[in-house]
Amino acid sequence: MEQYYGICRVAVAPLRSEPSDRAEIASQLLFGDHVEIISKTEKWWQVRNAYDGYEGWMDFKQLTEVSLDEYTNNHNCKYLAPAEIVNIITDTEGSKYYLSPGSNLPSFNNGYCSIGNEKYKVLFNPKVVSGTEPTDIINTALFFQNVAYLWGGKNLFGMDCSGFAQIVFKLQGIQLNRDAWQQAEQGEIVDFLPEVKPGDVAFFDNENGRIIHVGIMLNTTDIIHASGKVRIDPMDNQGIYNAELGRYSHKLRIVKRLT
Repeated sequence: MEQYYGICRVAVAPLRSEPSDRAEIASQLLFGDHVEIISKTEKWWQVRNAYDGYEGWMDFKQLTEVSLDEYTNNHNCKYLAPAEIVNIITDTEGSKYYLSPGSNLPSFNNGYCSIGNEKYKVLFNPKVVSGTEPTDIINTALFFQNVAYLWGGKNLFGMDCSGFAQIVFKLQGIQLNRDAWQQAEQGEIVDFLPEVKPGDVAFFDNENGRIIHVGIMLNTTDIIHASGKVRIDPMDNQGIYNAELGRYSHKLRIVKRLT
């Protein structure tokens, strides 16, 4: 069976659970995200995100089909849109694209990136993925403070909890899976809360023991996470305490170290 591949050519594309505009947005693709095309209908293509293996349906017009070589080359994309408010690229006609932080810049070279035969002029200094410091993780996480919560979101105008964590760590060159329960399988366990370091990741479960939430520790007593919006709340061995609600909002399950 012949394989097909594509790269997202719009700033943000919804990845839906079913081939319908009314279907749930399970996740999103950002500009430059590359995918394997699993199946095609007249309007909808089922794809698998190469970055995290997440599958869903998207409008085929939001993708550019590419060769296996271009798909493979994007596995090691080291140039990203940084944690800045305005990240603009322009196509050959001068049309602007406003990229969200963490977007890939495929085949970046001398101020241009490209997807297929289309070249884009990059009007900002890309984030070059290199070594990670805890302060970099924290500063990046704080950049997204007050971004609205959006189920399936992972962009500057809406994020869910695991999308927030994934983009923050992507900007530091650390690859996280998409959902909180998948992310909880990565990294090393931190046994006690007093041993937490900035940048450690905390996970929270529901009454059935299923991990449903994730956040990034700022220190041993405070966490930044997406709940209503990306916010900072106090945390202890019980979990996250929401002062606005006057109660604990999330029950702590485990803390992991990824760096």
